[in-house]
Amino acid sequence: MPTIRRLPETLINRIAAGEVVERPAAALKELVENAIDAGATQIAVTLVEGGLGRIEVTDNGCGMTPAEMALALERHATSKLPDALVGEEGAIERVVTLGFRGEALPSIASVARLTLESRPHGAAEGWRRVVDHGLLTDEGPAALPPGTRVRVEELFGKVPARRKFLRSERSEYAACLDVVRRLAMARPDIRFDFEHGGRRVLALQGGEGLAERVARIVDRALADNGTAVEIARGSMRLTGVAGLPTFNRGVADHQYLFVNGRPVKDRLLVGAVRGAYAGMLAHDRHAVLALFLELPTEDVDVNVHPAKTEVRFREPAAVRGFLVSGLREALSSGDKRSAHLPDAAAMNRWQREPIAARAPELASIFGRDWSPPSGQVAEPGRAWHGPEAGVLTPLGRAEMAADVPAEAGDYPLGVARGQVADTYIVAEAADGLVLVDQHAAHERLVLERLRAAGTGEALAAGQVLLMPEVVELDEPACDRLEGEAERLAAYGLAIERFGPAALLVRAMPAVLRGADPERLLRDLADDLAGHGESLLLGEKIEHVLATMACHGSVRAGRRLTVSEMNALLREMECTPRSGQCNHGRPTWVKLSMADVAKLFGRH
Repeated sequence: MPTIRRLPETLINRIAAGEVVERPAAALKELVENAIDAGATQIAVTLVEGGLGRIEVTDNGCGMTPAEMALALERHATSKLPDALVGEEGAIERVVTLGFRGEALPSIASVARLTLESRPHGAAEGWRRVVDHGLLTDEGPAALPPGTRVRVEELFGKVPARRKFLRSERSEYAACLDVVRRLAMARPDIRFDFEHGGRRVLALQGGEGLAERVARIVDRALADNGTAVEIARGSMRLTGVAGLPTFNRGVADHQYLFVNGRPVKDRLLVGAVRGAYAGMLAHDRHAVLALFLELPTEDVDVNVHPAKTEVRFREPAAVRGFLVSGLREALSSGDKRSAHLPDAAAMNRWQREPIAARAPELASIFGRDWSPPSGQVAEPGRAWHGPEAGVLTPLGRAEMAADVPAEAGDYPLGVARGQVADTYIVAEAADGLVLVDQHAAHERLVLERLRAAGTGEALAAGQVLLMPEVVELDEPACDRLEGEAERLAAYGLAIERFGPAALLVRAMPAVLRGADPERLLRDLADDLAGHGESLLLGEKIEHVLATMACHGSVRAGRRLTVSEMNALLREMECTPRSGQCNHGRPTWVKLSMADVAKLFGRH
């Protein structure tokens, strides 16, 4: 029988390091978090070769004595748990610092050459300890200002099996930059300096406001294309900046989520963001935002993984519901803005190309594709309209109406002056020209009407099945759905248990007429397993309502009277989310009078 024996300490440290230090970015994250926990107001990061050559973090925090430095390099030794909590049941649940496990420094030191230098405030000099892949090789006095400096070199130098799995210098640098950006975003009160290969990459002054710091890091345009989030419910609070649906990206790498100041990558939170933007973004587009969720420490478990990027909530359903409703409230009540600025390339072509190209350029400004009706070709200066082939009308048209207000400045979206290509409304506002995509705008208005009408009995009404359908699922899935039966009934879905591994569907939501009960229940069960709460049914209904809105709205190519145009503008001004259609495209853009003057070469 094989003999059971204890592993050597150096091997134990390297095994533990595999969870904490996966790549340079992971080591950098631990070092910067230590600097923040030390009370630093200034943190400087220096990288060489994307962190593969050297990582250096310098702070002006509290510093450490030589004895504290020696203890900090031992496994599971930490200053993050107050004396009153050490040994007490539930101590970790009350930790408010970023670190608490006491694994980072010894783990890094076991797979790299680590130089730790520190000087407490008030001390005459500092101290230095050098640990080379787990072995102490040097220590002695060090000259440095109060604070701590940590240098990591030769990462995985003696663990070639790990080093060969690292990516290119460029990829590792990008991961390190992302770490610093996220931590700097959470602490706008701290100054951050980031240097790579002798080049200054970030220089963020301390004492900035949250919105200002977020815009500087994520995208400066977010300041003009986002809305502030400031919502509280019970003991939970949500703050940050949420980008307008029209200000989106093709990938989700511009979504920054924080829980109690800790950057996290949590599936529940990502799903909540997707649910909040449902009906406002196309499926292949992603919102741009930075959200900071604060809740009591005992309601969230941060001790899920050594990397501390995953969390577990005590009441996941309440957290997800709070995020979805909070985000939707912010996007609804903030304003009715769109992405104001038209596409620069489209505007440049507008100035260069003949008038026949103007309709396609208008479509480009609104993110649409444009072409004349099938089999027809528009002549220069004209567009095809009407059902009969060969019938031409001018590209631009306007007609006066008795109820047109005298002053364009009376309304935010101005007064309608005409219609272009029977698709775009041209309005005059006090500060410029407003171009409105009539179909996209009306689509949003119709959807909001359907939502308003569907908040009561209309939405809850279910369609009773002539023959109840039995859906067979595994027992845990049935248990989850049975536990949500009462809430699902509010959407018109009536289910009841039918044996250990089956459910009986008696009614389906009226707006999901024709849907497959088995597929619906399987999707709902998967959603409950993943998130603890089912918003998927609500999102399915949102999709149906959006489809109904698209088919029930004013189509592109329909002529409108000036009265109809103005009625559309007035309703947009008082409707939530009217700045974007149900697919995330802008419903209107504005050309300032200065922009119009430039088109004509005026100054």
